[in-house]
Amino acid sequence: MDRLPSWLRRHLAAIRAVAVLTVLLGLIYPLATTGIAQALFNGKANGSIVRAGGKDVGSAIIGQSFTDADGKAVKKYFQSRPSAAGDGYDPTSTGASNLGPEDVVDVLPVPGAKDEEGNPDEGKQSLLTRVCTRSKAVGELEGVSGARPYCTPDGVGAVLKVFPDRAVSINQACPATPFIAEYQGLKVECAKPGEDYAAGRTVPIRGNAGTPAVPADAVTASGSGLDPHISAAYAELQAPRVAKERGLALDKVKTLINENTTGRALGFMGEPAVNVLELNLALDRG
Repeated sequence: MDRLPSWLRRHLAAIRAVAVLTVLLGLIYPLATTGIAQALFNGKANGSIVRAGGKDVGSAIIGQSFTDADGKAVKKYFQSRPSAAGDGYDPTSTGASNLGPEDVVDVLPVPGAKDEEGNPDEGKQSLLTRVCTRSKAVGELEGVSGARPYCTPDGVGAVLKVFPDRAVSINQACPATPFIAEYQGLKVECAKPGEDYAAGRTVPIRGNAGTPAVPADAVTASGSGLDPHISAAYAELQAPRVAKERGLALDKVKTLINENTTGRALGFMGEPAVNVLELNLALDRG
């Protein structure tokens, strides 16, 4: 029998290699790793699902919201940190907002205008205004000051666009009263939605707010948008409200916080954190 042409032998060798690697890496390896994971880490391999009352109530490693149908906080529960993953804590849309510290100017909605899909124009909040709005809301919920540096009293970024003859509070739409009346001798105006202020110099105003009473993790989302934990400081801030709503002693609620607080990784990495779902379930168990 004549030997096969070299080009044909090379093609047959390539086909055999693809077939062998497909079986090894596409079948045997996935089955082996899945089997080992199920045998040794069954709970974690299946999403660290938490059960209560005979049903699945969430995951120990994926955060969730504790709000009502209108999106308002259920006051008897500890609240999670904000999430930028989809509509909130969506594992299929995990990610951050990708907004940085220089994102301080809002795009104000224009009354009567519509977007490309025909929906009412909603504008776009800057990262700074998102932080200010959240801080104000958390402060009102917890009965503390929501004031922060670079935030106006009405909960938007305290930012000016400065021109040679005027200054504009760029994030406060008319007819709002600007957070300051004058800047370096220039009268401060409210912003007119739709007007182009790009030529102005952007000047954030720090204001006289001291150390915020609302912790940073209460107003910023995590990088993944799925963080199930909050800081011990944010849990402590919420404790009086939860204790009051449930008719519990504050010391009892603080004890449950401590019991559901994890320490630093390896004893020195990161900060102690409180698992919100586990804490709320502990509260429900009494």
